[in-house]
Amino acid sequence: MEQTTLGIGTRLQHTQYGPGVIVGIKYAAYLISFINAGIKEIDKTDTQLDEIIPENVSEEIETHSEVEKSLLKILRLWNGMTETVPLGERWQHGTMILQPADKTLKPKEIPIEDFFHKIVMLRDRLRVLEQNINSSKNLSDEEKVNMQQYITRCYGSLTTFNVLFKNKEQWFVGEKGSKE
Repeated sequence: MEQTTLGIGTRLQHTQYGPGVIVGIKYAAYLISFINAGIKEIDKTDTQLDEIIPENVSEEIETHSEVEKSLLKILRLWNGMTETVPLGERWQHGTMILQPADKTLKPKEIPIEDFFHKIVMLRDRLRVLEQNINSSKNLSDEEKVNMQQYITRCYGSLTTFNVLFKNKEQWFVGEKGSKE
């Protein structure tokens, strides 16, 4: 990247971590929230960074309240954006077959890629729902926590499909250690 002083809210693409947004600035590094990898500290001169949409270009280190405002703006900009999630190599070009117990009935065959795409879309929609709940001004903290627990349980119900994902970092995670 040619420019080494980008501001909070700048959308970037990193060859290793994927799309991200600057959420903090240090003297020689950016704190970047990546969709796939969470928050990482990346050197300002990292050649794997490509600027997508610059924002708040400045030399200053931003305050926490400015970071919060920028982060809310970022969430609104990225709302509905989906990440590229690769299917495990052993499943590529495969077929999922739903076979009824009654052998006289025809089985349903679905390309695994199509089924996987629907699972990823479901996960993305759960994430958006989660964001909307957490940013809602009409819900109390207790209501947000209660609704969040249901979403976490939905993620837990979907862990069966983790076998389809190429990268473990993109797996569904439910309540760890919980007995339902």
